[in-house]
Amino acid sequence: MLDVDPHENPLEFWNGLYSSKEQVWSGKVNQTLAAVVSGLPPGRSLDLGCGEGGDVLWLAEQGWQATGFEISDIAVERARAEAQARGLVERAHFRAHNAQDWQPAEAETFHLVTASFFQSPVFLARDEIVKKAAGQLVPGGHLVLISHASPPSWYEGEIPDHFITPEDERRNLGLDAEGWGLVRAELITRDIFSADGTPATIDDCLIVARRTL
Repeated sequence: MLDVDPHENPLEFWNGLYSSKEQVWSGKVNQTLAAVVSGLPPGRSLDLGCGEGGDVLWLAEQGWQATGFEISDIAVERARAEAQARGLVERAHFRAHNAQDWQPAEAETFHLVTASFFQSPVFLARDEIVKKAAGQLVPGGHLVLISHASPPSWYEGEIPDHFITPEDERRNLGLDAEGWGLVRAELITRDIFSADGTPATIDDCLIVARRTL
């Protein structure tokens, strides 16, 4: 786990992370997200905390008009360069800003809002941001959240407080309220490997909700 001062400036933290490596993430779509979204008709999508753009680029390749929000301008520059390289600039769009400051226009609506591991060891108004984005879904639109729910099975240190359970999401995001239909709310266990190659597992929290009003 990262040894981080939780009061560190979020922009400085994330730009520091991205500037420390030429590529931080794999560039591939989250496989759980791909499995969930594959059956949906393409429309307008928004990805929160898009990093270097792997999920947004995949959505664009499936025919979505896909937008990604990311606080780090370094990550956004990489995502835009990859969109250019793949010929996706007409369908993959990236904005470098803090989503907490986003004030959506009434007409800025989406058929899909996603967030893969939209969690942070420094300050993140996650629930506020997710609820604001979900409020821009059209009736029939879907909210898909995939979050870290546990540390790896080999981890023996102090457990950080930013892990998420399905119960957390239902309660904190109001997904049991009128206007929402909860499609899936579950833990998914994935097989992984530790740094020395030892097999291990980790749990993800999956939420799929459909806006009904």
